[in-house]
Amino acid sequence: MSPASLANDPPHDATTRLAAVRNRIIRSAALAGRKPQDVTLIAVSKTHGAPDITPLIAAGQRVFGENRVQEAQDKWPALCAATPDISLHLVGQLQSNKAADAVALFDVIHSLDRPSLLNALAKAMASAGRQVPCFVQVNIGAEEQKGGCRIADVPALIMQAREADVPVIGLMCVPPADVEPAPYFALLGKMAREEGLSGLSMGMSGDYETAIMLGATHVRVGTALFGSRPKA
Repeated sequence: MSPASLANDPPHDATTRLAAVRNRIIRSAALAGRKPQDVTLIAVSKTHGAPDITPLIAAGQRVFGENRVQEAQDKWPALCAATPDISLHLVGQLQSNKAADAVALFDVIHSLDRPSLLNALAKAMASAGRQVPCFVQVNIGAEEQKGGCRIADVPALIMQAREADVPVIGLMCVPPADVEPAPYFALLGKMAREEGLSGLSMGMSGDYETAIMLGATHVRVGTALFGSRPKA
């Protein structure tokens, strides 16, 4: 079964869905000559409530991703209190005025993409006495409608982050839809190597196997684990 078909028609049981995704991670890592434990599965739980999330926690999943700070604030404190070893990742766009809230709640931020946000995160981390690892989000397809740092501006933003003592652990991207993602994943990997970064946050439900083959260290999987998101 292809990743796309898995995303379109996931099994109904959370344990089965999680096992299927983990097995594909293991297989893809093996094909790439990598260790599966070097790939972190982030279960993207945006728009899904506790009844959908707790079965995955019970099945052993511990790393989750959210797109919005407010939504995460509403549902994760209670879930984390019940399961203290949860690691929570912010995988969506972050407004500068939410930087302090994000630093307080999240363990990793995947959407550092501009100097103004960098400054806000630096102040929030200094105030909280908490260093939160960040990925620089790259607008890898140069799409006007998407967030992310321009490719040409990435080295400068990374340098500014290092000077501000904001830990950058890698690069993140979302390739353009409906095109072959492999060239974009390969480009992100090349950029990361040039900057001396080992982290690559890339790959979602339809393409995470390709991303792993090209070096992804973090894959952000939602639909293949939770099914289609509820309609607003």
